[in-house]
Amino acid sequence: MRGGMHLIGFLINSPINHTILSWSDPADQRLEAMGSLKRWQRLAQTYERGLFDGLFFADTPGVFDRYKERSDEAVRYGVCWPPHDPVVLLSALAAATDRLGLAVTLSISANHPYQAVRSLSTLDYMSGGRVGWNIVTGHLRGEYRALGLNQLDHDQRYDRADEYMEVCRALWSGVREGAVQADRTTGVYADPAKVDIINHEGEYFRCHTVPPALPSRQGHPVLFQAGSSGRGQRFAQKHADVVFSIQPHLGGMKTFMQELGAASGSAAAPKVTFGVQPILGSSEAEARRRLDEFAARIPLEAALSRLSGSLGVDFSQVELDLPLEEQKTQASQGLMKAMSASFENRRFTLREAAVRWGLAVGMPQLIGTPEQVADQLETIWRETGCHGFNITPTTTPSSVEEFVDQVIPILQKRGVFRTAYEGETFRENLLN
Repeated sequence: MRGGMHLIGFLINSPINHTILSWSDPADQRLEAMGSLKRWQRLAQTYERGLFDGLFFADTPGVFDRYKERSDEAVRYGVCWPPHDPVVLLSALAAATDRLGLAVTLSISANHPYQAVRSLSTLDYMSGGRVGWNIVTGHLRGEYRALGLNQLDHDQRYDRADEYMEVCRALWSGVREGAVQADRTTGVYADPAKVDIINHEGEYFRCHTVPPALPSRQGHPVLFQAGSSGRGQRFAQKHADVVFSIQPHLGGMKTFMQELGAASGSAAAPKVTFGVQPILGSSEAEARRRLDEFAARIPLEAALSRLSGSLGVDFSQVELDLPLEEQKTQASQGLMKAMSASFENRRFTLREAAVRWGLAVGMPQLIGTPEQVADQLETIWRETGCHGFNITPTTTPSSVEEFVDQVIPILQKRGVFRTAYEGETFRENLLN
């Protein structure tokens, strides 16, 4: 079907996806999967059986090291540590699937445009056009420390990113139609007149070369972007096919859609997917019990380590049991605004907010029976006009299998989700 809801699996190549200490749950097999390509392949096949558009790998290429100005808590509890490279998984997952898209977060702080295009476009070509790229400018201090780089300020990172994409697009478009001849008789592989020489001399990058990879069936990888600031949204308008956003509640999602539409002006706004976390049970009471069990397992220091790293503030210096609206740090005020609806507008403390963040990094949780979760997905999809959802599991592979086996059939029966893939490339399936 065309015009229906789109679903993307939302994963991290670390001991957890987005729920801290999920690796310790008896139902979770992440520890085994980290050292097994076959387990990752089986998980990808489950998503493809569920007709998901693709998988989307988030990435934290450095350690969380803001809390108490150290990385001890992140390491101790496996809070996205170790941050194994998700790019290396894609070839194995592509080999085990036929239609599933494979999107990866690749920070532009550590990779020259030529390297990014060479790596991603090689896989895009080999997979028949099934690769996506989540473009991030890099905000985590631990990443810059690991690379020995100085972190640019927010807007300057996006200025650099604009130039980065200028180089990427030149490399993507440099092999023109008819360039490759591969004539065994004459021995001519390609016509140099149809292969552009890219000669870029900019403020941030220099590049003199020809394209390193052939264009795939979809031309180049599908481009994702998650910028939420005004500058980030302008970047997304210019470059992204899909904007991924985390908003904690329906009202925030509606506001985001309105702001993105207004920023687009006369141009078409990028498609939007929102991050969500389903918690399934045979009854709503069972689902809420499971959520309580996940929350009870999270060590407070592990949650604060992740929150401190994400927001760039050492929350060990903040009073844990003081209501957030009484906290003086800018980060606390932003967190209060982001999380307030999730706590039904009551006063809540940093202690409560940190654990909530540790469960799903600010994503709303869809709690209940498969029918109730399907209701919530459809309501959000219809009321916001979003393109679909990035769905993060709690435990893997069990919560993925539950969603595929129990929720997908309900969405299909309602006529809001596909019963077969529409095309062969990621672009064809995701962007219709």
